[in-house]
Amino acid sequence: MKILIIENEIYLAQSIATKLGELGHTCEMCTSTKDAIKSNNYDVVLLSTNINGQDFNPVIETFKNSIIILMVSYISNDTVSKPLSAGAKDYILKPFMIEELIRKIDHYQDYEKLKKRNEAYEKYLNHSFSSVTQDHNHKSIELPIFISSSFQKYVDAFAFNHAISKNLPLHFITLSDAKAISEIASLPQNSIIYIINFQMLKKNERKAFYEVIADREVIVASTDKIEDVEYPVLEIKSENNIFEQGDILPIEDYVKYIVLSYQHKFPDTELSKKLGISRKSLWEKRKKYDIIKKK
Repeated sequence: MKILIIENEIYLAQSIATKLGELGHTCEMCTSTKDAIKSNNYDVVLLSTNINGQDFNPVIETFKNSIIILMVSYISNDTVSKPLSAGAKDYILKPFMIEELIRKIDHYQDYEKLKKRNEAYEKYLNHSFSSVTQDHNHKSIELPIFISSSFQKYVDAFAFNHAISKNLPLHFITLSDAKAISEIASLPQNSIIYIINFQMLKKNERKAFYEVIADREVIVASTDKIEDVEYPVLEIKSENNIFEQGDILPIEDYVKYIVLSYQHKFPDTELSKKLGISRKSLWEKRKKYDIIKKK
């Protein structure tokens, strides 16, 4: 990582830079905030709040995308509270062990990686579920609940939206995993457990499964019809019931499904190209299937 050390105690700054350099980090030093804000290309900024007469807000604003750790000699509103409110991540009290500073740097580096990864996952899920229309009132839905659907994506969207509405973490488990039951038992109470592949569970295994999910916040999904369970069962159907049969579709039915699902997303020129037919053929199929294109 590239680290900027803003410290007017030269010996301390050099000592920190040497030890961090031994760990493979690239360190640069400066003794004033004015020099510090000339560049903002740093992963971590170690900011000393002992520099008299310096305004720290421009530094924090300049490095708002970096991990800012305050190095303080005493804790006060000016040295800790205000800089943390402005965007600094944490502070460390002088004198400190370099190992403690490294621990903080590693912690926040891992946090930033997870944050960016989570943002990417959320963006992908929103994109993936954009074609799934659901109007469930999650606030009125009580768990445990079993859900059957021919399309796994529909239940996926339900589970993730329910976790968001309840502001709880979501744990994902597939019953195709031999350790699934023991994993469910080990999970914390204050969370939602999303379990798929209920159709793969053998009848002689269901008693143990029911026992482990008792009084737990669980959503259980199956691609088969769910029968003989003592919990509420919800069936989610697709908007296009030609897929509900779960069979391989004839070409004509597939074309009908694609036209119904995507004619509002693509112009006719692109849609016909993706189907490998002409625009005239696309028009003829709409007429044949009595499909009205909404404008």
